[in-house]
Parts: sequence; structure tokens; C-alpha cells
Amino acid sequence: MIFLYNLGVRLYALLAKASSPFNAKAKKFIKGRKNVFGEIRKYRSNEKGPVAWFHAASLGEFEQGLPVMERFKEEFPSYSIVVSFFSPSGYEHRKEHPIANLTCYLPIDTKANAKRFFEELKPNLACFIKYEYWFHFLKEADQRSIPLFSISAIFTPNHIFFKKYGSFYRQMLRYFDHTFVQNTKSEYLLKSIGVENCSISGDTRFDRVSQTVASPESYADLEKFCGDKTTLIVGSAWPEDMTVLADFINAKSGEINIIIAPHLIDRAHVEKITSHLSVPFKLYSDGNLTNTDSVLILNTIGMLSSTYQYADFAYIGGAFGDGLHNILEAVAFGLPVVFGNKGLEKFPESEELITLGGAFSVEDAQQTQDVLNNLLIEGFRKGASDICLQYVTENQGATERIISYLKEELK
Repeated sequence: MIFLYNLGVRLYALLAKASSPFNAKAKKFIKGRKNVFGEIRKYRSNEKGPVAWFHAASLGEFEQGLPVMERFKEEFPSYSIVVSFFSPSGYEHRKEHPIANLTCYLPIDTKANAKRFFEELKPNLACFIKYEYWFHFLKEADQRSIPLFSISAIFTPNHIFFKKYGSFYRQMLRYFDHTFVQNTKSEYLLKSIGVENCSISGDTRFDRVSQTVASPESYADLEKFCGDKTTLIVGSAWPEDMTVLADFINAKSGEINIIIAPHLIDRAHVEKITSHLSVPFKLYSDGNLTNTDSVLILNTIGMLSSTYQYADFAYIGGAFGDGLHNILEAVAFGLPVVFGNKGLEKFPESEELITLGGAFSVEDAQQTQDVLNNLLIEGFRKGASDICLQYVTENQGATERIISYLKEELK
């Protein structure tokens, strides 16, 4: 199995290299890894103290782990923090974040790369956030007796770890000294395959979104745009989402404000989003917003999580395609949320909120219109909003549970 794993990793790297001249993301994936070891060596030549290494697949996982990194820095000020990313979208957006003393790409998972990475970085602690299981890196940490933790992990029966043919991948889970899982189902699944070193911490995203609510970025132009009108925000929109939203937006434009934040902001993607609109709209990048505008395209990066503060309810994209995007950023501001109905089992917060009455899944344009029209009724919207706020409050605290455990381990 190790042969097939190594072959798959190398083929992935070769495909990325072959497509890099034609694909911007692949180009960053390859170029960003060219001098990783040089960056680490330079960093380590100046930093002689203990290092806590946090690894995130991409931007979402980084945001999920950020509360733990911040609390870790408070509790262990002698440690410096190194953050690695697998994806260019995570690295490019957070490479300058002040939490990290060094931010770099994770080298491709080969035995030689893993060995060199640990020799150069010499981490005293390693934390993998939610996903990402790289065999050689995990095995190297285990062989060097470096404390290794998984944070906010979540599992479903469909994961390869729980299949008859998943013994190789189950071994990766056993390399962790402790796995902090989000829910009881994940804990049960791990223990069903003999992984006992796990506990339920909850999801650190609740702590992260609560931080945003406590001190959101302020945007005077958006506040002016929204005014006193009821406002719907469409977060992380894909063209598939616009297919079910277009009728409602085109009918309600002028009656309510609508902010649409495309998941991708390149010109081609934005044009696919706006092609569904038969009403006037304004691009945020064009500036000069007024409260006479009605439909706004938020074609920017980094504003969405704080923009939810200006809205009354939200539609969150992705559930008709690659997967539902973060609904908790909106829910934390008390926004009832609507989304598609595909693949929700991967996102337990979506199913829990549907059951509670703070979220609503839809399958087509007519159902979308019906649900959104119901949310225009102030009393109905207020009830759903209260459920959302209570849900976030009740699920905070994962960060403190993780830090309390680490404090005991690092005595």
C-alpha cells in the first residue's frame, strides 16, 4: 500500500508541475515549494527556542486553528509558531498573519522531504488542523517522539479509515498522541477502530466566529449601503447557487438590499454570477456606493466574515457543488441561513441547525423563494435568529479544552 501511496503523491506533484504553465494555482503550488527548506534554515538560524508547528490544509483550516494558536502563544510565550499550508489559497491569504513567526508551504509528502523538514525545523510540538493526513510527516514525528496532535478533527463512516481496505490510513491516525474531535460520532468512530487516545473538544470555529463578532471590521460604505433596509447576503456564491437564487433576487431587488459575495473573484467567475441577474447591480470594486443601490457584488477578499454584521439573513453557497461553505460566520451574527441540500452530512452544524430551526436547506428555485420569503417576515426571522445566537453560545469553549490538555502535556 505504501508503494501506491508514494506513487499517488508523486503523480499529483508531477501533474501540478505539468499544469503550472497554464494554471495559476498550480504555478503557485510548485513555485512556493522551491525554497521551503531555505526559508526554514534561515528562520532557524535566528530562532533558537522551542517551536510549535501548526499545519493547515488551506484558509478555512487556518481560521479554525487560529484561536488555538493565539491561546497557545499566550500560555507558552517562549515558543515561536510556524504555520505550514498545503494549498496556495491558504498560504497566499495568510502568509503575513502576525500569529506566525514563519509561514511556509508543506513540502510534498515523501520520506526524504519529511526527514529533512524535521531536521531543519526541529519542532517541539506538531498540530494538524481538522484534515490533512500525510503519512511520512506523521511517521517522522512519531519516530522522533515529537508530541503530535489533531485539532477539531471530524469523521464520518465514509472516510477511508473505517473501510475494510483502510488499514494503511488507520495507521496514520495512530501516530497522533491525541486527537481532539468535534463530536460524539467522531469519537465513536475512532474508538471503533481501536484509536483510544481521543476526546471531544468541540469545534474551534465557534470560538473563532465569536472573536469576529466581538470585534468585527467596520465598513462605513457597506453600512451606508444597507441603511435601514432588510438585507440578504449571499456568501461564497457559485453559479449553481445563483440558479436557485436568481428568481428571488430579481423579484426583490429594490424592495430589499442584496449583497452577493462570489466564492471566486476573478472576472470570469464574477461574470458567471452576474449573468443570472436581470436587475441593475454594482461591483464593490467600483466604489461610490449609495443607499439607492440595491444589489451589490462584493468582489473582494477578506471582507465577508465581518460583512455579515450588516445583514438580516443569509444564503451560503457551495452545497450544490464542492461542499457547503462556512455557515457559522453568518450564524454567529444571528443570521438565519439558507443553503443547498447536497453533502450536508459532512457539515454537522448544518444538520443540527436545520433540526433546531435556525437553518433551512433547499433543492430548487421555488423552494428557495418560499424559504427566503418566509425569512422576510420579521417575527419568523427573529425566532430563527435567536436560535442561531444560542447555538453559537452553547458550542463555544473548544479552544480552552485543547489548551488545558496541552498545558498538562507540556509541563
